[in-house]
Amino acid sequence: MRLAGKVAIVTGGAQGLGRVYAQRLGSEGARVVIADINPSLTESTARALDCLGISTDVSEAASVQSMVERTVAEHGRIDVLINNAALFGPLRYQSIEDIDVELWDRVMAVNVRGVFLCCRAVVPVMKRQGSGKIINIASGTLLSGVPNFSHYIASKGAVFALTRALARELGPAGITINTLAPGLTVTEAVKMNHPTAQLERSRLSRALARDEVPEDLEGALAFLASDDSNFMTGQMLVVNGGAQFW
Repeated sequence: MRLAGKVAIVTGGAQGLGRVYAQRLGSEGARVVIADINPSLTESTARALDCLGISTDVSEAASVQSMVERTVAEHGRIDVLINNAALFGPLRYQSIEDIDVELWDRVMAVNVRGVFLCCRAVVPVMKRQGSGKIINIASGTLLSGVPNFSHYIASKGAVFALTRALARELGPAGITINTLAPGLTVTEAVKMNHPTAQLERSRLSRALARDEVPEDLEGALAFLASDDSNFMTGQMLVVNGGAQFW
């Protein structure tokens, strides 16, 4: 098991992609902490995966700091942070003229400020250890510039830019930080909120012409979380079946 003895936090880990990530990290031997905004779902998922669940709003600094402090109190360290929590599934495709300022701000609060706050909170712990791995979840939409989705794409572009900036800043402390960029992945939320025709277009755009499912991403995530990626930082690993080439 590549992550035996490691402690890994997965934000947005109670459902969808986050739950798959948490399950895979646990199977690799990690002690997993699920941090999710939904208290009841956090509790039930943590119970199902036999791990620690902490109700957390990643857009709120005090909530994030409390989550990190409780993780250290329970497990003594933090080796891996997966910044997965994001607003995506319920977002509608809208022209820039139609996006409310309040919605724009909410997307940025969760998708960008949340990543910033979680990184800021775990870095002192990782510096004391002399090691750590941060994996920020971005999106393959950065490579194609999907129209009428500027709020989401801008937020994920900021996540990748932050990754590159922090790679330089945190490298001397022994901390690596990379980005995992999925293509459109068929989760329950995606199936509910995205029309069948869009899923079909996504499928046909790929060199591997099939739906992308959450399990397609877990191997890449485990690689980035493990010692196998120790000399890799500031990079974006794209897993999209060849929809775009990076």
